[in-house]
Amino acid sequence: MYFCNINMSNNITIIAGPCVIESAELLDTVARKLVEINTNLGTNIIFKASFDKANRTSIHSFRGPGLTRGLQMLADIKERFGLRILTDIHESQQAEAIGEVCDVIQIPAFLCRQTDLLVAAAKTGCVVNIKKAQFLSGHDMKYPVEKARDAGAKEVWLTERGNMMGYNNLVVDFRNIPDMLDIVPTVIMDCTHSVQRPGGSDGKTGGDRRFVPQMALAAKAFGATGYFFEVHPTPDEGLSDAANMLELNKLEELVKKLIKD
Repeated sequence: MYFCNINMSNNITIIAGPCVIESAELLDTVARKLVEINTNLGTNIIFKASFDKANRTSIHSFRGPGLTRGLQMLADIKERFGLRILTDIHESQQAEAIGEVCDVIQIPAFLCRQTDLLVAAAKTGCVVNIKKAQFLSGHDMKYPVEKARDAGAKEVWLTERGNMMGYNNLVVDFRNIPDMLDIVPTVIMDCTHSVQRPGGSDGKTGGDRRFVPQMALAAKAFGATGYFFEVHPTPDEGLSDAANMLELNKLEELVKKLIKD
């Protein structure tokens, strides 16, 4: 078992990992790097990967290994590397199985008002991370949080990921961060999904990863308490969200800037 030595010199929440589970080899490569960063910087990065990308633009797009195999692979990462695990949920009947493996259950942005999904996630006892829908304001997120808390969630996080700006584009209103901090104490900036161009690349989601560091640093200025990065050793070869994932070898330097006082 390959546990990392974490001294937790800071309280910032950092989530990182590939967009989708492509292979065991990819998960292993990313996990080893996260352990290295945790050891070097005293962080406690949460490992993220999706077992199913149920909201791909095209029906022909790669979705992942599915619930059963995907959770087995995530459980293996947790056991071997000692990393906390986050994954997405898409249907309420998935909650029990996900809760047996994961520490954080993430509600996708487009599903953040789905009552049954929020309730099922809350009942697992896991942390519930609710991504703010592209069509909602920060203030609007008090209602999804209420649903999760009323269902028994002990800890609820909110994540900013941008708002719709016409067709195939997003804009980030960083005022949403302090607005959501009035609702919950943990507000995370999704620094990679916020640079997307949804559906803007011939049946795929486009985007521009050049702006990921700026998204993170701007969110820090607005008081974000956490950061979400989809990372990949060779992002352009990624099977999902390739245009937006940050190069894995650039993560440590960026995290170092974010945890610096």
